[in-house]
Amino acid sequence: MQLHLLGTAGYHPNSRRHTACFMLPEIGVVLDAGTGFYRVRDLVQTETLDIFLSHAHLDHVFGLSFLFDTVYEKPVREVRVHGEAAKLAAVRQYLLADELFPAALPCSYLPLSGPLELPGGGRLTYFPLVHPGGSVGYRLDWPGHSLAYVTDTTAADATYVKHLAGVELLLHECNFVDGMEEWAVRTGHSCLTPVAQVARAAHVGRLILVHVNPLDELAEPLDISSVRHIFPRVEIGQDGQVVEF
Repeated sequence: MQLHLLGTAGYHPNSRRHTACFMLPEIGVVLDAGTGFYRVRDLVQTETLDIFLSHAHLDHVFGLSFLFDTVYEKPVREVRVHGEAAKLAAVRQYLLADELFPAALPCSYLPLSGPLELPGGGRLTYFPLVHPGGSVGYRLDWPGHSLAYVTDTTAADATYVKHLAGVELLLHECNFVDGMEEWAVRTGHSCLTPVAQVARAAHVGRLILVHVNPLDELAEPLDISSVRHIFPRVEIGQDGQVVEF
């Protein structure tokens, strides 16, 4: 299966990266709808599109406002937006308020209420994360392969490790370099070393760092060589990257 990284920055886009969006085109699943969501259009392969929101902060939901163009002249017959009930309500009340966006989007809104079946015999589960306003992480499992997505949380307080146990591919936010722990706690984000420790503790197969600081426009804004002794199979995600898992 292929995972397309469409937005790997946090907070705001820069010349190299858009904000959070990841897609599994073969099954029509999108994880978060940041500004990178406009790239979904070129990858649509299915008649349905399921968008799973981690939370309702703008760098994760603003791309929903691109939905008309995303499905224009595409064979999509149904779009479903999934998330916690309060987060979906906030998106509809504020982002899609008539004064800001006066047309109803061509989608339905489905509050998370338990595990969901995925095409190919897969299963999606979710778990709470500590972040201002609340967030959730996702795990997607199929026979023989698995993926987890954890964004907007502080890895130093990783009570969610058990939900990642043995996952083949882990996408985990890493907004800050080591040494910025005070800012990480204040904003509900992660520094590099604790994320590597989470990957090691969960015995994951591969770690890709996402939601990196947009103020640093280098291809590698984090010194991952400093944590390879903790977790060797670590890399920094790039917009446009396609990951086989």
